[in-house]
Amino acid sequence: MGLLPCAISGVPIMSYEYYIGVIDSESVLVECGPMRLIIQAWNKTQPQLSLARRAAEASISYLERIARCRSLLSRPWPRIKDLCDDELAQRMVTSVKTIGDGDLTPMAAVAGTIADTAADWLFERGLTKVIVDNGGDIAIRLALGERATVGVRPNVGSRFISHVINLDSSRSAWGVTTSGMGGRSFTRGIASAVTVLAENASVADAAATAVANACYVEDKGVLQLAAEKIDPNSDLTGTLITTEVGPLSEEKRRRAIESAQEKTEYLVQKKAVIGGFIALEDAMVISEGMQPYISPVKWNV
Repeated sequence: MGLLPCAISGVPIMSYEYYIGVIDSESVLVECGPMRLIIQAWNKTQPQLSLARRAAEASISYLERIARCRSLLSRPWPRIKDLCDDELAQRMVTSVKTIGDGDLTPMAAVAGTIADTAADWLFERGLTKVIVDNGGDIAIRLALGERATVGVRPNVGSRFISHVINLDSSRSAWGVTTSGMGGRSFTRGIASAVTVLAENASVADAAATAVANACYVEDKGVLQLAAEKIDPNSDLTGTLITTEVGPLSEEKRRRAIESAQEKTEYLVQKKAVIGGFIALEDAMVISEGMQPYISPVKWNV
């Protein structure tokens, strides 16, 4: 346990307790403020806990660097003219620009960017398989011959896994991220869960936010509240955030899912993402680009 002070020009802007510890034979956990990373790293079949712990320590500095640029990163990306000189901040801006929604702030890519940076740090040191999970935003790095499997939940507030995504070393870098109602991030939409597969977690994070926002339909059962009333420190001041979804007609559920599908296919066509999975209540849709990678879980009852 320790204390992380973050400051700009010597003026403190946040102070978080942090924790780093080994949670099993393959995993290191780091918790610091809003960040909760589980880091796994292997050299062939051998877990590398020492290097994973070093990556955990490095990730705390990533959070501090982002905090130094928070005032800029909390603006919609088209309004950012002069960005602070930091590679992480620049990567976040690039990711939301890639998605293209003008109301996205770079903070929509923060969790995925931290996961990517920690995963790259480990992979650059010669490890053959790396998985960094930042609260459901997952960066994966695979050397030749390695494979990884990621569970997909149709409801972000549940532990139930309906599908798995199977990844191989045809790409060395993958990102799998999830957004939706009940998650740790705000959404304007009504999706139970949106999972996006992309070439990195930073872009996937921003994309999952955009697709989840697109999964929306107006209805008296959809309750929304201004972001700043939910969290005074939110970067989404003035944005209506979905807080509750009542019973919806089949027609309205269909329209919301179709809107999210259209957003996903648009992002696939512009090669921003590989594919997506969309769930709204008991309805689940898998985009064409995701289909080669995803399969249902067969549970024995």
